[in-house]
Amino acid sequence: MTNATPQLVVHRDKELMAQAAAARLITRIVDAQAARGSASVVLTGGRNGNALLAAIAASPARDAVDWGRLDLWWGDERFLPAADPERNAVQARAELLDAVPLDPARVHEMPASDGVDGSDVEAAAARYAQELAKAAGPGDRLGVPAFDVLLLGVGPDTHIASLFPEHPGVRETELTVIGVRGAPKPPPTRISLTLPAIREAREVWLLAAGEDKAGAVALALSGPGEIQAPASGAYGRSRTLMLLDRAAAERIPPQLYPPASA
Repeated sequence: MTNATPQLVVHRDKELMAQAAAARLITRIVDAQAARGSASVVLTGGRNGNALLAAIAASPARDAVDWGRLDLWWGDERFLPAADPERNAVQARAELLDAVPLDPARVHEMPASDGVDGSDVEAAAARYAQELAKAAGPGDRLGVPAFDVLLLGVGPDTHIASLFPEHPGVRETELTVIGVRGAPKPPPTRISLTLPAIREAREVWLLAAGEDKAGAVALALSGPGEIQAPASGAYGRSRTLMLLDRAAAERIPPQLYPPASA
């Protein structure tokens, strides 16, 4: 198994998946802080990303994390005003971030449409790329920090972050952050990490729960290539996990994941 081949972890239902992923992430953060003094995590929005954050908030183990020594980033964001309830960062604050003692300087929200760049999403994306480059260490590649864990929800069409099948953003090979226009999912204007930036993470965790994700999971694992199925192009430098519930795993070919082990 290479780092690009996801390790599949299937849970009974979406609630158990969220709780298990929360426990796994807390452990990973604590281990990273013990090894290097700090940790960095890239958050994802959507129902699975938010369920994970809510599960961390409800976990007694959350107090094991030194929240002041954690850097938080985002994989993508809806390019809307800063207080818009549709923004991933606003939802993340409601689910967890406002309840834990984070260092505000280490919470790296993507720019909003009412920020200094106004409606220029490309300039806002370049600003976030600069922030990433500033945080990168001497051994880090591409001007991106080596995130400990980068979380991604898998969409029903196999999109991850705001990289959609056959969309120009999924073909980007040079930039680490892009402005996305004309996204097939509202709102049409977004900011997203690119696949090269995503692949700089030590670990990438793909989250999918529910029957509506079963086709996307099966397609992503069948090797169609990242242009047709962006989720298949998301992997970490040392490990890639695909965290699923049984409904999302329903259509995985038996040779990849025998039903008996689900």
